[in-house]
Amino acid sequence: MVKSEERMLAALMYVLSFFAPVLGPLIIWLIKREDSSFIDYHGKEYFNFFISYSVYFFISGLLTIVMIGFVGLFLLGIMLFVFTIIAAIKAYEGNEYQFPLIFRLIK
Repeated sequence: MVKSEERMLAALMYVLSFFAPVLGPLIIWLIKREDSSFIDYHGKEYFNFFISYSVYFFISGLLTIVMIGFVGLFLLGIMLFVFTIIAAIKAYEGNEYQFPLIFRLIK
């Protein structure tokens, strides 16, 4: 059973990512990852998500030269917003959430 403090901090990582995409989640993850496997899981999952979608945004940005990237940027923006909210809700409920379409670089 996951403690309510762990659930709240894991959800807070995702909520803070809207305002400080790297710094907010990184601080919580680095401070609490040794104490909680739940927070460690969500920290790794968030940063895999961040790295993957940064790559997707970069590629879409390059593809704006041929006009296809604008659609990609729009869709990625919606996906980023929706998946982050879903992850925050799942973390607050005490569940693990795996983002779709990400590279699992941090294990």
